[in-house]
Order: sequence, then C-alpha cells, then structure tokens
Amino acid sequence: MSELINNREVNAPEQTRRQAMLKEIIKELHAGKSVEEVKARFEEAVGDVTVAEISAMEHSLMTEEGIPVSEVQRLCSVHTAIFKGSIEQIHRSSKPEEQPGHPVHTFKLENREIERLVNFRLDLHATKFQKNDSEELIFKLLEDFSLLLDLDKHYSRKENLLFPYLEKYGIYGPTKVMWGVDDHIRRMIKEAKAALSSYSGNVADIGVQLTEIIKEVNEMIFKEENILLPMALDKLTEDEWVKIARESDEIGFCLTAPEQEWIPERAAEPEGAALQGEAVGAAPQEGFIRFETGLLSLHQLETVLNHLPVDLTFIDENDVVRYFSHGKERIFARTTAVIGRTVQNCHPPQSVHVVEKLLEDFKAGLKDAEDFWIAIKDKFIYIRYFAVRDETGRYMGTLEFTQNIAPIRALEGQKRILSE
Repeated sequence: MSELINNREVNAPEQTRRQAMLKEIIKELHAGKSVEEVKARFEEAVGDVTVAEISAMEHSLMTEEGIPVSEVQRLCSVHTAIFKGSIEQIHRSSKPEEQPGHPVHTFKLENREIERLVNFRLDLHATKFQKNDSEELIFKLLEDFSLLLDLDKHYSRKENLLFPYLEKYGIYGPTKVMWGVDDHIRRMIKEAKAALSSYSGNVADIGVQLTEIIKEVNEMIFKEENILLPMALDKLTEDEWVKIARESDEIGFCLTAPEQEWIPERAAEPEGAALQGEAVGAAPQEGFIRFETGLLSLHQLETVLNHLPVDLTFIDENDVVRYFSHGKERIFARTTAVIGRTVQNCHPPQSVHVVEKLLEDFKAGLKDAEDFWIAIKDKFIYIRYFAVRDETGRYMGTLEFTQNIAPIRALEGQKRILSE
C-alpha cells in the first residue's frame, strides 16, 4: 500500500503537467493552429494519453476556461485525429474486459459518452434554461433529448443480450429491477421531450424533470459499472462474451461504437483438436424435410422463411423461444441469445401480464389468435399471434407474425401489368 501512495505522490506533478499541456494544445487549436502543427508538439511533449485525461481536460475547458460546450464538441473531432494512435486504450490490456470490442468495454465506452452528454451538455443547457427559457434553449434541450434517446440501444443490449445469460445462471431479480428502471428512464426522457415541445411557461416543472433525468441516468451508470457488469464478469464464460459481442451489431450502439472486433487471445488447440471439434460441433449433414405437399432441403427451408416479408418467432408449449426468422429488415430486433429463454423474460416487466394472459387463453383453448397493431414512425406494424395445435388439438406453442403493412394500407386502385 505504501508503494501505491508513494507512486501517487510522485506521479501527481507529472499528471498535472500533462493536463496543462493538453489544455494548451486544445486552446491552440481553438485559436486557429493547424492539426499538423499541434500534433507534432503533442507527440514530442505528451506521448500516450488516457481517455480519463481527455475527459478531465474537456471538463476543465468548459468549467475553468469558459469554452462553450458546442466549441469543445467541435474540437473533439480535431483532437481525436491528434490523439489517434496515442490513446492508452489501443494498447492491449491483459484483462479481456478492458480490450476494445469486449461488450463490457463497449458498455463503459458508451457510458463515458452518456456522462458527457448529460453532465456537461444537458446539465449546462438545463441550468441556462431555468434562468432564461428562450426558444433557443428549448431547441437545444430538444436536441439533447434526441441524442439521449440513443440510450435505448445501450439498454436494449443489456436486456436482450446480457440478461439472458445471467438468467442461465439463476440471476433474475437484479435484471428485472434494472429493466424496470431502464423503462422508467426511457419514459421520463420522452415525457420531458413532449413537455418541451408544447412548452407553456412551466419552467419549474420542466426543471424538476431535467434534474430527475440527469440523476437517474447517472445512477444507472453507477449500478451498471459497480454491480451489473462485475457480476456478469464473474459468471459469464469467454465464449458467452464472444457471442454477445458478435450479436451486438444487431441492436446497435449508443452515441459511439466499438473501435474494433474483439478477438480473445487463446492458447493454440492441441493437434487434432480442430478436426475433432468439427466432427462433434459441425452442423448436421444437409438433409431434406418431407412435407405433405412437397420436399425441401434445410437450406431451402431456412432461406424461404428468411425471404418472407414478415418476422416470425415461435415459442414452444413451455413458453421457451425456439426459433425466429432472420430476414434483412426485422422490425423488432432478435438475437440468438433469446433462444432457450422464456418469452416472459423477453418482455419488460410492465407488459408481462399481457403476454401471460394471451398464453393462458391459448393454452386453455379460449382463443386461437390475437392481433395488435401499432404505428412507429413511418411503419404501421401488424402483430399477430397464433396458437399452434397439432391434429389432435394439442397446444404445441405460439407463433408470432409481425409485418409492416404501411405499404399495403397505402395501395389504391389496381395493378395488372408488370412494372417497367
């Protein structure tokens, strides 16, 4: 411990010098110097720099030097070019979760961007708004909220990729609670945005909403990084993290994206292992399935299902997700992490009772189908559920059928010839 304390004391002046140097370089950029001029000085005087140092520098520029948030953001693109190749994080850490592309690294990377947005930009605009509720500040706050709604991708990856694996290890409670809080934050942001869009002079009410959002978003970051992610690191295997990383693109990223694909370092396989693995784990020989009305290969069947202009998901008689089609433009994101997961755990806690009631009616034979329809942006989504029963009437599961029918609803007249 004493060595650590001594190191801190010795390193403190050096860190202060580096911070001062970084600020000077950015201020020179702000004053009009070229990237090339500043880059040479940076490489000579500073060397490697951590992301934490960059964050501290940007905070200092705004709070101590009075440089506007918008100007610091403009400079970000310039100093990113300078720091490229020097940021400490490009040096590979021995810890997988600290390597670019690892899901935990990506979650934390996004959290830094979220912190920057809510603690600097949103907080600054919120403070100014409460002193002067001008149209300009309302517009800036609406912009901030549009950016902040990108949180949905961050939360969706937790809920649809990370939570399923935790549930495999018997961890249900924390995930359900966190999912509920995620939804609460999403709802607060949308409500605040709506209130600003129809602003009627209620500065105090909106001020309370803004303060609450900033607090809740920060608390969620703390919970993720001090509870959720350490717990997941303790439970999940490397193969499971690899699957999460590979499927993250399906949902997308919040305000930033991983710098590269994460490929864990692994010991070379023993001679002959690859051949054995191929024999054990390879897909079965391509076969054929005979239907009452024809014959298809597995490849043909899967390709046909993926070409249907609808999204299909099937859960079995025990409510476990067994299959989903994988077309080019799915309406609702699905990842293979949901396979083997109960459908109740694939929905927010607030809507689980609707799912339960639907399945109860299907299993009891009270209904064979149920339809819903919702409008999302330019889509009009028709969601249909069918109870799947065998020839004896035994319930085998439920098929979800989702389609964007906006183009169909827009049809008029008739068409009798091919398009040119």
